Amino acid sequence: MRDPSPALLTLEPLLDAVRAGVEEAGWTLSGLQKTTSHQFEGRWAGDSSRSAYLFFHRPEGPEWASVDVFLDETSQGLLGNLALVVDGCRLSELGDVAGCLDTLGRLSAQALPDGHRTPLTLRLRLDDGTAPPGSADTEFRFKLRIPRSAMAAGAPSVSALASATVRSFDQVLRDPALAPYLTRE
Repeated sequence: MRDPSPALLTLEPLLDAVRAGVEEAGWTLSGLQKTTSHQFEGRWAGDSSRSAYLFFHRPEGPEWASVDVFLDETSQGLLGNLALVVDGCRLSELGDVAGCLDTLGRLSAQALPDGHRTPLTLRLRLDDGTAPPGSADTEFRFKLRIPRSAMAAGAPSVSALASATVRSFDQVLRDPALAPYLTRE
């Protein structure tokens, strides 16, 4: 009988497992950043963390979508999430914000793997604080938080979850419910 995969306890094996799963689903690494932080004062005095940010794209597009991954190793353990980042339309073209979030929330619930925390974020950005509010760019983030149970189950579990999540992101991108919220330029 084969021994189970060892639990993921540090940043690098987690990073490798996530990367393998995302790339297996057809996305290509376009950026990787690692940081180390040490807190000397305040609430987290004496704590340190190591973080990694991974950015993926599809070679065949679309250019307005990416997969961003955040991984964090702290004294409390590992944390991580995968996010589909979609550049949306201008705020003036968005229509009812509550209706948009309701539609995208249903799309997220239908597409992303069951049984996981799947936050949805709407970001607004003005390139100049004096610009009209309606000219703000929108960005949608469909996220899945990597559960500690997957990390405890080892690299194959994390890779499989990352791959399944990114395939569900592809489903989100193909869904006609997303189209009204994309840029019309």
